[in-house]
Amino acid sequence: MKKEIIIIGGGFAGINLIQRLTNRPEFNITLVDKNNYNFFPPLIYQVATGFLEVTNITYPFRKLFQKKRNVKFRMGSLLKVVPEENKIILNNGELHYDYLVIATGTETNYFGIENIMKHALPMKTINDALFLRNSLLERFEEATRITDPFERKKYTSIVIAGGGPTGVELAGMLAEMRKNIFRKDYPELSGSGGEIYLIDGAPTLLTPMSSKSQQYTFDSLVKMGVKVILNVQVKDFVNDTVMLSSGDSISAKTLIWSAGVTASVFEGFAKEQYGRGRRLLVNEYNQVQGTENIFAIGDTALMLSDPGFPDGHPQVAQVAIQQGNLLGKNLIAKESGNLLKPFRYSDKGTMAIIGRSKAAAELPKPKIRFTGFFAWFAWLFVHLMSLISYRNRLTTLYNWGVAFFTKDQALRMIIRPLKKSDTE
Repeated sequence: MKKEIIIIGGGFAGINLIQRLTNRPEFNITLVDKNNYNFFPPLIYQVATGFLEVTNITYPFRKLFQKKRNVKFRMGSLLKVVPEENKIILNNGELHYDYLVIATGTETNYFGIENIMKHALPMKTINDALFLRNSLLERFEEATRITDPFERKKYTSIVIAGGGPTGVELAGMLAEMRKNIFRKDYPELSGSGGEIYLIDGAPTLLTPMSSKSQQYTFDSLVKMGVKVILNVQVKDFVNDTVMLSSGDSISAKTLIWSAGVTASVFEGFAKEQYGRGRRLLVNEYNQVQGTENIFAIGDTALMLSDPGFPDGHPQVAQVAIQQGNLLGKNLIAKESGNLLKPFRYSDKGTMAIIGRSKAAAELPKPKIRFTGFFAWFAWLFVHLMSLISYRNRLTTLYNWGVAFFTKDQALRMIIRPLKKSDTE
């Protein structure tokens, strides 16, 4: 009898697990995802700023699985796990499993601040990116019709909360757009005084990186005109005013929230099975605590048994990729009666792009740190090769080439799909 494997989530972890088990005769695999496509999160900010099309960083699951004989796709959302019956309940039905793998990644963490949850713009999904792009363009269009200087500045000022890679990359991209694009697209806004702010509660940007990379990033952004505010948290967002923990405030219509993530919680798991950040506690084989045939991999898993990472692994793509690959090998070994291999994370390094020909990159073994053009080129190459298909790589390379040589891109359209009721 073939074993039924259900994987919840088609991100880095889920896809790499599927690739390891593809066409294995002992398994039937069902991928469940609320979207019908895989997407590449590290480049979402480039969709949001109009430098890449959605199709550059997405790929349909059903097309991806066309030649994978033992893989099926089910579009749906997980509601509940019933471990005693080896089944899951989705928003559109039920499925039974022999092995269940939770690979749902993370969602935006608003830290319980209701106004920020309602009014800030997140940067986590494709929908978020498109909504952010539309919102930015709409607010600039509206600013062209405003005559009051204070109101105009509020519409053209942007606050970014979170000094990690997403916040840094977004701030750099927006600063370059302000210099090279907005001044040409919106001549009416010349001298409007709109600012770009990057705010983080830590004393440095890019906390996991070295002090050299952090300082380079800070200096580069400041030279590009970004106002970087550190050791300060965004506390609230009321009436187009960003309230800071320092007691200061910033008048801005746009607050982009990239200050934190949290894992999803599903009915059927006990409270004690979750750890920090609502991540499922797993052993060295990624088995969820207290279970035999349920696994969690990627950002949603918290493993405290890796000697090199006793507090858990960073929530980055390489962890998800490596855990997906190893779990695939371990499931094959389990069915063959062989010993399982414990997970040990191999750190491949950290990098962040800041702007045109500006980036910071670090490799742990040997310890190499480099910045500037070479780091920028390495960032482009790594991210290009990480895209899931040759089509994605070619179209992304084309768009990047156009943007590099022209300092521009023609993807700044406001596109809002209408429901049928909107036209009646």
